[in-house]
Amino acid sequence: MRSRSDVLETAVLGLLNESPLHGYELRKRLNLVLGSFRAFSYGTLYPALKGLVTRGLIATTESEAPPPATRKGKSGIPGRTTKPKPLGRRRVVYELTAVGKEHLHTVLASAGPAAWEDDNFDVRFALFAQTDAETRLRVLEGRRARLTERLEAFRESTTHPRSRLDEYALELRRFGLERVEREVHWLDSLISTERGRAAAPNHPSQQEQTKERG
Repeated sequence: MRSRSDVLETAVLGLLNESPLHGYELRKRLNLVLGSFRAFSYGTLYPALKGLVTRGLIATTESEAPPPATRKGKSGIPGRTTKPKPLGRRRVVYELTAVGKEHLHTVLASAGPAAWEDDNFDVRFALFAQTDAETRLRVLEGRRARLTERLEAFRESTTHPRSRLDEYALELRRFGLERVEREVHWLDSLISTERGRAAAPNHPSQQEQTKERG
């Protein structure tokens, strides 16, 4: 099982592979990719970035941030001097190194059990545009197999005497079963789409489609 820091590392490297980002923008992008329910604080993000720099996976440069907006005042008032316009602060920009690109490629090419665990699947799926078609399909199929096992466990639990569970426990079980069933149906659709793309000759990849739209 991958730790939370490993999942954050993959997300950071994947986003920086698209473009260099400064810390604040990187945090916003992480929240968009992972959802607000998995938002990361600066206290979590910056130690992770420092570790990636130490390992040579990312590098830092400095750029000048735009100066803060100032409120416009009246001009030409006797005895009042105009303050000089403040200079923009320097901010650190993070970018992927060649070593980082190679490491990310290795991670995204993997399709073992860690790729479809609950804590990692959403990040891997968010980076599918950077993942080759064969690996995408294997990750989706692995996730579906894992959820199918979970469905069987849910259904087996329904054979227990109902008297042992109160109405709230039963409702929670029903909700969990429905949620897993919905995800399985969603995965079935994605798997069908990926297989169709693989069968279609000369079908452009997601990355090629993005370049064409750009």
